Amino acid sequence: MDEVLLQAVRESGAHIGVVYLLLDSEPLLVMDVEVGMPAQLVKPWARVRLNAGTPVAAAARQRRLIWVPDHEELARRFPATALAAPYAFAIAAAPIMTGTTLRGVLVLLWPESHSCELATREKQALTSACDRVAAILQRPVEHPLSRTGEPRVLTPAPPPAPEQHPESAVCGYLDRIHVGCLVLDLEGRITFVSAAAAELFDGDVTGLLGRPLWEVAPWLKDPLFEDRCRAAVIGQQMTSCVTRCPDGRVVEFRMYPDPSGISLRVAPLDVDNPAHLNEPESGREALTRAEVFYSFLPLAVALTRVLSIPEIVDLVADHVMPMFKVKAMAILVAEGGRMRVMGARGYGQDVLERLDGLPITSDVPAGDVARTGEPAFFADVNELRQRYPHAEDQDGMSAWAFLPLEVQDEGVGSCLLAFDEPHPFTVEERTTFTALAGMLAHALDRALRYDSKDRLAHSLQKALLPRSLPEIAGLDVAAWYVPATRGVGIGGDFYDLIRLTDTSAAAVIGDVQGHNVTAAALMGQVRTAIHANAVAGASPGDVLKHTNRLLIDVDTELFTSCLLIYIDLQLRTLRAASAGHPPPLLRPPNMPAEIIDVPVGLVLGVDPDADYPTLQVPFPPGALLALYTDGLVETPGIDLDHAIGNLAGHLTHDPQELQQLGRTLLEHAPHTSQRADDIALLLLEHRAKPMG
Repeated sequence: MDEVLLQAVRESGAHIGVVYLLLDSEPLLVMDVEVGMPAQLVKPWARVRLNAGTPVAAAARQRRLIWVPDHEELARRFPATALAAPYAFAIAAAPIMTGTTLRGVLVLLWPESHSCELATREKQALTSACDRVAAILQRPVEHPLSRTGEPRVLTPAPPPAPEQHPESAVCGYLDRIHVGCLVLDLEGRITFVSAAAAELFDGDVTGLLGRPLWEVAPWLKDPLFEDRCRAAVIGQQMTSCVTRCPDGRVVEFRMYPDPSGISLRVAPLDVDNPAHLNEPESGREALTRAEVFYSFLPLAVALTRVLSIPEIVDLVADHVMPMFKVKAMAILVAEGGRMRVMGARGYGQDVLERLDGLPITSDVPAGDVARTGEPAFFADVNELRQRYPHAEDQDGMSAWAFLPLEVQDEGVGSCLLAFDEPHPFTVEERTTFTALAGMLAHALDRALRYDSKDRLAHSLQKALLPRSLPEIAGLDVAAWYVPATRGVGIGGDFYDLIRLTDTSAAAVIGDVQGHNVTAAALMGQVRTAIHANAVAGASPGDVLKHTNRLLIDVDTELFTSCLLIYIDLQLRTLRAASAGHPPPLLRPPNMPAEIIDVPVGLVLGVDPDADYPTLQVPFPPGALLALYTDGLVETPGIDLDHAIGNLAGHLTHDPQELQQLGRTLLEHAPHTSQRADDIALLLLEHRAKPMG
């Protein structure tokens, strides 16, 4: 396999080659062998999940060749990869197949100066190598990958040495021009050093050979210099870096790569002002890359977590606008053939009204970008009007970046960044903005899908809970259901009030295990069973007993807690039975609220022979009854009895009308802003007859 990879690299003209193999045990591609990539760069790419947003994973999933000719295209299609590897290169990833079975992926990299298309000989080299690797994998021998999972690092063939210049003549030439020269292999070890370079590192030529550069010059182990070295190796282009030596001298390193390593030219610079250290173009780009890593990676992590479109807009605006001096931003999503403004910052309402509702087929930049998937950058008004002669100055800006929002090559919409002054876009900025758009598109797609599921969940929850509670003379009732803020906005908490006679009712509250559609469906079955048995005249304990057997018969894996209380306004009594539910609270007139110690039976759905004893207590006029689910009181690290006692305290000290009292109780619930559990609350007050 090593020989196959080396031949593929040689015949295709690539400078880096990698073979990934698919594990049998999980959907994971593991790097088996590579050539041309420094060992310190291998680790982040040694294991690739099949669902990852990388060219390697895409080639495996789609079972076809993935070709990305430059970094801007990489940023558009694979933004996470572009941020993790912000270097200029072209990449081809081809699946390794045995029949219809995926076995791995072959990857080749070229400098970004490569033409936009793969040449015939390059495709042939890829195809031939994939076929030969597949044939090797079909041999009935255990592959080393199954034992180690560590890639083999091959040494690329060195370029032929010029024979017309003896080594002594070359060294003499370098000594006479007083420019330091040294050569590093791919692992950063010094394989050649001139006398001038040796003097810079306070050593002699013989003592430096074979040692890692960062060992002999620890002051070069900084992010800027390392980034320039990586850029040279991965992109196979000359890079440079200006830095200051420990003795105060300012020197410039120029790095000339080939597949076997890097040749460095070291020359002193006459720089009096330290602020000039990063004036060279390559140094400025490296600093921009540092900004990407230190500012954009936290943004990328945050975007994977948020599920709210307003939060996404705020995140992007807060990170991007100050960094690049963006004056205004708008995010538009294609919906029903039109562009809809999902969020904006810095634009007035008049501008947003003009943008909102534009047909996606309109001859405007936002529509074109959404249709074609190609970003558009306009450094000033003249550039904009060259492409769009009829464009009007409708937003008062002077430069624009229109970025496509795509997910798996499907358009989602476009993102508009506007500047109040002319702004020539560097190559680095274009790539960075395009990568940002890719991250933004995936975050928006998740948010839109979540919003759709959330609306569906709320509709289902609303349909399963009672639309209204019956009016019973002498009884005031108020109820609330508050969904959890994490996960699907639906759960198993429920409440109900069932009219039994003109002066009696059954109040029920329960909690089905889980926060999903299955829990909600089971909740509907429990409500129906309780309603049917209560109306038929069964006692509270018998109702829970019949419902328990029903749940066991339907063979559900979910358990349900439930509290059922019969209220008799004529007899002024409560009869209660509990299936593992938190106890009700009763506030007698002009007295503190107290816990009703209802005997607690097993939760429903566990034991077919479980019993549910019934407790009877007084319910005089003016008394208030509170039924609730554990989401109102339960929080990690807090004793549940203590939490229920606190709830009773709120009932005692807040003699408000029911609606206001309920809102107060919900405000005091633990984790009010981020609830891991849903809440159901039912308040019932025995209204005293008016005097006279």
